[in-house]
Amino acid sequence: MIIITGATGKLGRHVVEALLSKVPASQLAVAVRDVAKAQAFTDRGVAVRRADYDAPATLRTAFEGASKVLLISSSEVGKREAQHKAAIAAAREAKVGLLAYTSILHADRSTLGLAAEHLATERAITASGLAYTFLRNGWYLENYTENLGSALAHGAILGSAGNGRIAAAARRDFAEAAAHVLTTTGHEGGSYELAGDEPFTMSELAAVVARVAGRAVAYQDLPVDAYRDALIGFGLPPPFAALLADSDAGIARGELDDRSGQLRRLIGRPTTPLQQLVEAAVKA
Repeated sequence: MIIITGATGKLGRHVVEALLSKVPASQLAVAVRDVAKAQAFTDRGVAVRRADYDAPATLRTAFEGASKVLLISSSEVGKREAQHKAAIAAAREAKVGLLAYTSILHADRSTLGLAAEHLATERAITASGLAYTFLRNGWYLENYTENLGSALAHGAILGSAGNGRIAAAARRDFAEAAAHVLTTTGHEGGSYELAGDEPFTMSELAAVVARVAGRAVAYQDLPVDAYRDALIGFGLPPPFAALLADSDAGIARGELDDRSGQLRRLIGRPTTPLQQLVEAAVKA
């Protein structure tokens, strides 16, 4: 039995789809906070179990009988470490054979503000005694392609990434890597640095958007504080705006670049090109 947490999220849905192409639905279960949102999984024969990171007892029940668990990191920045530790304790109690965790690229040396909770989680998993695999995901292409409306309307993409390169890949790519790890052997104790094949700068992103859309779009690089303030002006909560601006500063330092090719090798194909997702987003 393979259990996926956070399966109704944007990454989790892709993971379930990838797994269903490899194993029978009877061998899968999803652990989700809102069971009603998982009806589509039930309809396809996947077991649905309620699991709330903030309610440890539900995690213990959800992980019963699991041979492998994919712990998809919580979306609640600032609460992740405690939530993940509750899931780790539940996995240990359930005697899970392998705990795979979706971490962040280069978690063991990253200086990104977002990396701290991921590294703390990795250390807690290592200390738990469970067999584990760390899937250190880079940036999602969708971080950019799902928010092109403003760029197309105003002809500008804002950021503080300078000329830093971003080795982003599509969520589907990362999901296929997770499914491969969960359905094959030899990954225990491994840490995979997962990133796209074609790193790009924000200026190159803007050029692709402009070419596909057939209109002028340019990248406007801002000081970190100015970018943070702009994000707040767009309605983002100040702490989240600060994290995003900090991430862009990390991109400028090369923190989200990677040329290892580990994602490509795990999924057995090249990663999804940036232009492909930009074309789909502009068309939509």
